[in-house]
This record gives sequence, structure tokens and C-alpha cells, in this order.
Amino acid sequence: MTPEISDVTRAKHGRPVHHWRRDLVDLAALFTAVAVADGVANLVGHGPDGPALLVISALALAATAGFHTWWARRHGHAPPADDTGPRPTAETRSAGPAGQPGTAADDMPGTAALWRMRTTVKDEPGSLAALCAALAGQRVDILSLQTHPLADGTVDEFLLRAPGALAAAGITRAVALAGGRSTWIERADAHDLVDAPTRVLGLAARTALDAAELPLALRQLLGRCTIRSLPGTPVGGGRGPEPVPVEGVLEDTVMRLRAPEGGVLTVERPYLPFTPTEFARARALVELDSRLGPRIPRGQDVLTLPEGSDITVRRVDTGDLAAAKAMHERCSPRTLGMRYHGPVGDASRYLNHLLSPRFGRTLAAQTASGRLVGLGHLLWDGDETEVALLVEDDWQQRGIGAELLGRLVAMAVEAGCASVYAVTQASNTGMVAAMRGLGLPLDYQIEEGTLVITARLDTASAVSRARLGDTAHRD
Repeated sequence: MTPEISDVTRAKHGRPVHHWRRDLVDLAALFTAVAVADGVANLVGHGPDGPALLVISALALAATAGFHTWWARRHGHAPPADDTGPRPTAETRSAGPAGQPGTAADDMPGTAALWRMRTTVKDEPGSLAALCAALAGQRVDILSLQTHPLADGTVDEFLLRAPGALAAAGITRAVALAGGRSTWIERADAHDLVDAPTRVLGLAARTALDAAELPLALRQLLGRCTIRSLPGTPVGGGRGPEPVPVEGVLEDTVMRLRAPEGGVLTVERPYLPFTPTEFARARALVELDSRLGPRIPRGQDVLTLPEGSDITVRRVDTGDLAAAKAMHERCSPRTLGMRYHGPVGDASRYLNHLLSPRFGRTLAAQTASGRLVGLGHLLWDGDETEVALLVEDDWQQRGIGAELLGRLVAMAVEAGCASVYAVTQASNTGMVAAMRGLGLPLDYQIEEGTLVITARLDTASAVSRARLGDTAHRD
């Protein structure tokens, strides 16, 4: 350290600061002590009461020492904290609760947790301020806030960052004491840091590009919920669902909207009621999808099979209904029975539903002449996802089914699905082998001769299995 560094700088690095006033006081005290000692010595040595004076001096000295010790403990001479150690830098300082400065420990991994919380407060001045003050008292930082006005109050939705040692019960207890009611809380992650308008615009863009994205967009918008699309005219005949008005219906934990293709779109979230704001956002997404009409991305891949033949894999929809029916007519009754588990003559009636992008995604394998020889479906079934395959007899055992299945599973991973299941028969060795070929953990369940195989999706494994081969190229 160079001599030019000031005393203040030395203090910041832990070294003591010496002031000339303190040195002068110490010197005066020293001279005073010498004078007093000399006077006491003269009295003891020459006076008749020398021993008594010596004892009195000793007692006075002991009392003075005791008083000095008590005073030093009560009024320490340490300088303020800002002058005794290094100040936090930009790397060690973080925002604390309600805008208060935090500490370096707050930013260390494992010391903070993200929470999503929703609570209802009275619609009156000061209610939100009391809630924020209660959270600040628990050292909880409010990262974002949305308000949802209701008839009898306001629903406040928070994204919180709390100390890792603070449990959810501690947060909700503080909120309840501040006037919050019907409080719901769950862990959040980094994806929740995106603000609501940005997230809604992103979901709208995805929906605009692909009609099959609507159920996924609604699920990401509303959280964990079950989405069912009931066609106006059921496939098996009979009476369809009760129609809903154009503006839709909101009933606490259930919302019903007019489906874009006709029928009813039902969204259920039993653990948390929908707010009017959420209902309006969901209705806007459905209206956007309805105005744009059926649409799918038109990209395609050309693959070379092990035998040397080239096939094209692409998305298909109801515009390919005629080609799909023609493929069904070329399939044997056994192949159709393996796929549909029912009367073979009814298979064509399901195609319009299966090919609709409103209910999922469909991939087709197509020859150079334009003939469809394989179909793979990824179907949204409430909060679950089903996969199904059909390959024409003459094109079986060539790897087409495994290729379609791998791509469908990659789509499910991209959509954030936790698992996919296939319903088949134990004798359908081709489907069983294709599911095993995914390299994913599988669960098997047999009910009355029907085999249900569920694959738990691991992102890395699924994407690795479904990636395009070296022989594939995109047109």
C-alpha cells in the first residue's frame, strides 16, 4: 500500500485510523497520572497517615478501573460498520424485500426460492400496502404483481423470491395476518420470470402458426388444467354437447368456450378458480385460432430407408382425408383391427377427427408418387397425450413406424408433455417393439386383452431418439 492512501482507505481494508486529537488526550492523561502519583508518594512517605492514604488510594484506583471497564463495554469505540470492512460491490449486493438492499448470501445458490402466489384482498385503499409490508417483514422480494378485480375484492397474483429457509406455510401465514384470504401458493421456476404480456404474445404467435398448438397454449397460459374438446357431432353418432354462447361461460373452476371447429372446448382447474382476466385471455386465444382457420406447418423431410427407398415425412390435416381413406382401403382387416380395436368398417369414420389439428398432430409417410403409406397421431387427451400408428401392410417392417413414433415423441417433449401412452394389443409386436425402441422408461398395463404402454418422457433421450438421421434432408 502506498503512502498516498488515506486513513479512510486504510479503515476500509481493516487497518486502524489514528487521529491527532486522541493522541493529545492520551498524552495529557499520562502527565496527569504522573503528577497524581508523585503527590500520593509524598503524602505516604512524609505524612503521619501514610498507610491509611495508601489503602484509600488503592480502593479509589480499583473503583476507577471498574467504572472504566463498565463504560467501555457499554460505549464501545469501534467505528461504524461502513468503516470497518469492505463494502458490498455490484457482484455481492442484491435486492432485498420490497426494494431493500440485500446481502451477498441472498444471491448464493440454494439460498432463495421462487414462488407463485395468489390471494384475495379487500378492494380498499391500503390493503395491498399491508400485504407488501407483511411480505417485506419475511424478507420476501416481490418480482412481479398482477391484479384481477372481482366483484367482492381483488385477486393479487405475485411472483416472489423468498429465503430458502422460509416455507410456504410461513409465507401464507404472514399473508393471512395481513388480510389475505383464499391464498394459493406453489413453487415457480425461471420461466415464470417472463412478464404476462410477453408470455401471452408468445402463445398467440405459436397458435397462429399451428392450430394444434391451441390446447398447449391454453395449458401454459392457465397452468395445470384439463382441456377437452367435444365435437358438435360425436363420431359414434348421438347427441352432442350443449351449445355455449359466443362469449363463453365461466363457472368458478370451469370455463366453456365455443370450439373453433364447432362443439365445446372445456377447461377445468379444480384446485384454483379462474379469474375474469384469465377467462378473457383464454377466450382471445380461442377467437384468434377460430379466425385463422385450420393450418399446419408445411415443412417436410425426405428419408432414405435401409433398403434404399426414399419416403417423405410431413404434417397432414383434413385436406389429406381422401389420401388417408385410400390408404385405409389398402390395409388388411387385421392391420386395421390392431389399430382401432373395433369394427373394421368404422375406421374411416374416425379419420376426420384424427386428422384435425384441433385434436393433435398427425404425421404421414408418403412415397415419391404421393401415396400415403403410414400415419402417426399425437392426440391431446385431456391432460394426457396418446400416440397411435398405422402402417400399410406392404410397408411394414421397414422402420417407418419407428420413425414416425420417434418424431411424435419429440413433438410431445417440445410441447412439455410428461408422458405419452399407446393403446394396442399384446399381439401387436410391431407397436411394442417401436415403443421399446424409444429408449425411454416404460410402464405396461393390461386390461381385458388391451395393452397400454406409457412412456415417461426424458427430454434428452427422446430428442436423441427422434432426431433426424444423417440421410435425411429438409425440402
